Amino acid sequence: MIVKSMTLRPIDQGITGEITVPGDKSISHRSVIFASLASGTSTITNFLAGEDCLRTINVFRSLGVNIDQDGTKVSIKSDGVGRLKEAECPVYFGNSGTTARLVTGVLASLPLFTTCYGDPSLSNRPMDRVITPLSKMGANIQGRDNNRLLPIAISGKTLKGITYEMPVKSAQVKSAILLAGMLGEGETTVIEQVKTRDHTEQMLPRFGVGVEVEGLKITIKGGQRPHSADIAVPGDISSAAFFLVAAAVIPGSHITVKDVGLNETRTGIITALEKMGANIQTTVTRTIGSEPVGDIEVKYAPLKGSIMEGDLIPALIDELPILALAATQAEGKTIIKDAEELRVKETDRIAAVADVLTKLGADVTEQPDGLIIHGKSVLRSAEVDSYMDHRIGMMVAIASLLAEGNIQLTNSECIAISYPDFFKDLEYIIKK
Repeated sequence: MIVKSMTLRPIDQGITGEITVPGDKSISHRSVIFASLASGTSTITNFLAGEDCLRTINVFRSLGVNIDQDGTKVSIKSDGVGRLKEAECPVYFGNSGTTARLVTGVLASLPLFTTCYGDPSLSNRPMDRVITPLSKMGANIQGRDNNRLLPIAISGKTLKGITYEMPVKSAQVKSAILLAGMLGEGETTVIEQVKTRDHTEQMLPRFGVGVEVEGLKITIKGGQRPHSADIAVPGDISSAAFFLVAAAVIPGSHITVKDVGLNETRTGIITALEKMGANIQTTVTRTIGSEPVGDIEVKYAPLKGSIMEGDLIPALIDELPILALAATQAEGKTIIKDAEELRVKETDRIAAVADVLTKLGADVTEQPDGLIIHGKSVLRSAEVDSYMDHRIGMMVAIASLLAEGNIQLTNSECIAISYPDFFKDLEYIIKK
């Protein structure tokens, strides 16, 4: 196997300018899923044409849905959930946990037989967190390692509604259960420990599906069938986070990221940077459906260490790698805890972040549920691996701007999972 490697070089000036980032990954996935289940034609604009979201498109094409994708515009023509057909071949989820978990909730609820598998990384991520509640609803799912891992075989059927108290803080699991409840019989209620990203609850009403939200309790009635809708996808704050942190830690920087989704369940990175003393301003300019969208402006300012914990963590779970980099440039100690969910992402992100930042010269201590980071660190030249994790790869790219010498990054191609044009956009703000 050929391992790709690239050389990343430091810069001697701040980054400046305005930039837009690709469409939100979570919303792009859900738009395709809901539109594929709906009767009629739906159009999605500013779709994230990254590898993960394309996996979701391919799944529903294999189920007989007519999907035309032209860059960031997607047109989906479906005859509705009742006309989906069995896939002729095993369904491949690639590296996409969102595809795997949400689609499993759909397939378990339909009178179809499906086998599903993923790449080596996804094949070691827990599927029992979805299979367990679906089985309580009556699902027939068989998987590797006592129904814990992919591949899985699903003999779909009509499921029964349940009340389920979430043992994990996962919007993917919540969404899988809600989708199964929508397609099943009776009433399904999910009770969360803390509020996780709520794009499913926000978007389903756009497709004509009723959802009742009362605090941490979400209820959906069975037997509902979505109708078509057009969806405009806002920019992904998880992608914007890399540029926000770059501006926050590189002296002389001043950037604005335009048209970013500012859903309150996703803006933990802004809260965390504010806690650290960042000079950051947000402006809501419009709403798309019920999702607020706006601009985020960041100017360089010295950062200080802080504690990131509790309810804040689900609102920045995907941004914790780049936040850890920010902590290496802050004065004092930063503690990240209650983040054990990072252990079951594309890789064990707690271990991966600790390993990579330590190799770059940072003072990082791995904890069972997070990290302790002592700043301020001078980052050095090193050879590091992305762990085939797009967010680790992009973190390294931002770190390289600050380093004393070149950084060699292996397996950088994984960045295309969520941000195909990342290096093009990074180059733009460096040279602006």
